[in-house]
Amino acid sequence: MTDKKPSPSDLLVKDFLDNAKEFNANVELIKVLKSRTYKIGNSNVLVRASSDGNKRYFFGINYLTIEEIANLENPFIAFICGSVEKTIIIPAKVFFKHLPDISHDRNGEYKINIDSDLNVVLSGKGNRLNCQEYINAWKLLLNPPKIKTEERVSVEESLHSVIQGRLIEIGNIRGYKTFCPDKSKKFNDRKIEDITSLQVCPTLQFSDHNLLRKIDVLWFLNKGDNFIPKYAFEVELSTGVWSGVGRMATLLNYSDVGLYVIAQDKKKFAQVINAFSDYNDRYKFIEDVMLGQLYSAELNLRELKFDIGL
Repeated sequence: MTDKKPSPSDLLVKDFLDNAKEFNANVELIKVLKSRTYKIGNSNVLVRASSDGNKRYFFGINYLTIEEIANLENPFIAFICGSVEKTIIIPAKVFFKHLPDISHDRNGEYKINIDSDLNVVLSGKGNRLNCQEYINAWKLLLNPPKIKTEERVSVEESLHSVIQGRLIEIGNIRGYKTFCPDKSKKFNDRKIEDITSLQVCPTLQFSDHNLLRKIDVLWFLNKGDNFIPKYAFEVELSTGVWSGVGRMATLLNYSDVGLYVIAQDKKKFAQVINAFSDYNDRYKFIEDVMLGQLYSAELNLRELKFDIGL
C-alpha cells in the first residue's frame, strides 16, 4: 500500500508551517480542535489554503470553526492564496466582525472569496475588506499583544467557555432561564454573566445548593416565584477526573431533569458513568461536535423565523 499523495492545499500548509519555523517560531498542532489549527509562537492560527484560481481564491469555513478560533488567545486566520508568498495573516477577531457581510448557507458555511489584489470580497457591488496590511504579516503574528500571566487561559479552557456559551445561547433561544457559575469567562467578547438570564443560582428543596451552583450550565423553567430545573450540563474536555458528573448527582432526586455530559471521548464517558451504576441511565453523552451542530441549527432557525416573520 502506498501512502496517500498530499493534496495541493496540504503542500501549501506545509510550506506555511516550514516558513514559520524559519522565523524560529515553535509550531504545534492544536489537537483539541478538528480544524487545521496551530500554536505558532504565542498565537493560535487557523490555516486555510487555496490553489491558484481564476482571479479569485475560494475558501469555505464553517461559522463554528471561526467562532472557536476567535475565542482563543491571540487568534489569527491564515489564508494562503496559491503560494506562501501571497498569504493573508489576519487577526481572527477583525475577520469575525465582517462575517455579516459574507454570504453563508443554512449550515453556517461561509463562502469566502479573495480577489487577485488579496482583499476579501464582501456583499454589495465593489465592497472589499482591505487586507493589504495583513499580507505576509508575520511580524504581527509573531509579536502579538502580550497577555498578563494571570489572564492567560489554555486552549482547552477557551473551548470549555465556548461550549458553555453555546449551551447558554441554546437555552436562551428555547425560553429557559439560564445559569452559569463562571461569570467572568468570555464568549464572543462578552462576559458569560452578560448572556445568562440568572445571576444567582436558585435554591432547590432536594438539592445541595453548594454543588448545584457549581454545575457548568443549568436551564430552569420559571413559574411564578418558582424555578424548576429541566437540564444540567457539564463540559468535560480533559482526560482526567470528571468531577462534574458527581456535581450533577445532586439533581438525581428530580426525575424530569436531563443530565448531560458534553465531551469528546464516549469511551471515557462510559468508564466514568459505570461508577454511578445505580443511576447511569440518567446521564446522557453529547459529543462536543454534535453540540456545535445543534447550536448552529438553533441560530439558523432563529434567523429563519425572523426573516419570514413566523
